[in-house]
Amino acid sequence: MMSDLAGMAWLNPPPHHVFGDGTLHVRTGKETDFWRETFYGFRRDNGHFLYRPVAGDFSAEVTIKGEYEALYDQAGLMLRLSETHWIKAGIEYTDGLAYFSVVVTNDRSDWSLVAIPPGPNGVRIRLTRHAEAIRVQYLDALDGHWKPVRLAYFPTSRSVDVGVMCCSPQREGFEVTFSDFAVGPPISRDLHG
Repeated sequence: MMSDLAGMAWLNPPPHHVFGDGTLHVRTGKETDFWRETFYGFRRDNGHFLYRPVAGDFSAEVTIKGEYEALYDQAGLMLRLSETHWIKAGIEYTDGLAYFSVVVTNDRSDWSLVAIPPGPNGVRIRLTRHAEAIRVQYLDALDGHWKPVRLAYFPTSRSVDVGVMCCSPQREGFEVTFSDFAVGPPISRDLHG
């Protein structure tokens, strides 16, 4: 597993960030987001994304802990092939609650949400690439098991940019800490193990 956040590159650097010992603390810029067309009719590609290219199949994990206050405050993992092909998955604030949120974008975005039990130490999430399939999971703070959230299609490619993302579409100054980011070999393809 590799995990040097400080050695990675920014797409849309935030106005403030600090690297710590295995952590990254970010304060978001004003009205940042990643979204394409569906329902809202706009395109946004100004969210903050710290990434590195990863070849082949892999699993990526990170723990997220944020100060969620405004509608659509969000933080999590992202994988990105281009402005029109990407997936973001993490915790997003909607209707007064923090949900596990996944947006899959293949030209246009879709959005799925699931309520999950909050953990006092944040939420650990994982994206796994198995060829054209992306598997999205979170670690349940109550029972310690990885829970499935989404199995999504994503175009195959030699490599893809992988890392952490955060956005605050309705404000600026959302604060989030990412910890223990790691990328390594993919977990087993067994969905029900």
